[in-house]
Amino acid sequence: MEKGSVIMAVYQERRSESAVQVQDVLTKYGCSIHVRLGLHDAGPDFCSNAGLMLLQLSGGTPLADEMRLALEKIPGVKVKFMALDF
Repeated sequence: MEKGSVIMAVYQERRSESAVQVQDVLTKYGCSIHVRLGLHDAGPDFCSNAGLMLLQLSGGTPLADEMRLALEKIPGVKVKFMALDF
């Protein structure tokens, strides 16, 4: 893992309402996203409207904080991140 990497968790309470806006932010910061993993409860008869995304970012804490502020402007979106400095 790259020194100064950040792991960010993005929680969407209502994916159907926030997905387009969240994707716009992710596209803006796309060159800094190394890994993107989307998680939500789904099955044959059920698909949760809530979801969690895990991102591995380069660019360190300043970029992650900028991205967090942009994402948290979207209703129903919550963000947490941790910097990894091994």
